[in-house]
Amino acid sequence: ILATLVIAGQTIAMGMGLGFAQMVDPQNGVSVPVIGQYYVVIATLLFLALNGHLALLRVLADSFQSVPIGVDALSREDFRVIADWGVRMFGDAVMVALPAVASVLLVNLSFGVVSRSAPQLNLFGVGFPVTLTLGFIVLVYAMSNLLPEVQHMLDESLAAIDDELDSIQAQVILVRENPSWVALERQYQETLDRLSE
Repeated sequence: ILATLVIAGQTIAMGMGLGFAQMVDPQNGVSVPVIGQYYVVIATLLFLALNGHLALLRVLADSFQSVPIGVDALSREDFRVIADWGVRMFGDAVMVALPAVASVLLVNLSFGVVSRSAPQLNLFGVGFPVTLTLGFIVLVYAMSNLLPEVQHMLDESLAAIDDELDSIQAQVILVRENPSWVALERQYQETLDRLSE
């Protein structure tokens, strides 16, 4: 969720002309635009307000029952599901950034028309402050849509993690019922018994 909002913030900042205003992201150790860091702070507060930290701890505890330590349970399909989450991350980032990017694009197109009609006008002196101001105004008005979007991303991601843990648990049960696994487990237990004596 946080990476999605960093991507959305980078997209918005590039359109507004704030791509050069960078901050260090302490989580990843890289520089991100200020708008991306602003979105990360807001999303973290929303994550805590929506009890996302409790849901995350519940999923973590359930994962130790679904996938015991030492079991190689990720299949090729599981890796594909993880890769699909990258697609969802970029799609959600576009949905968060779309209002600001579309409005800044319209302003830039209008300044393009103005520059063709009045070439002597200094667009860098006029266009940058207008684009920046409009971008911040749109960010303020788009903030009301951020809570439902973050809640949707949180619900969707936790449901997908639960589904993935259920499928991994089913695979682990199938592996443990395999006769070669039972023999290997018995041999492991006998070795532990001999070492403890």
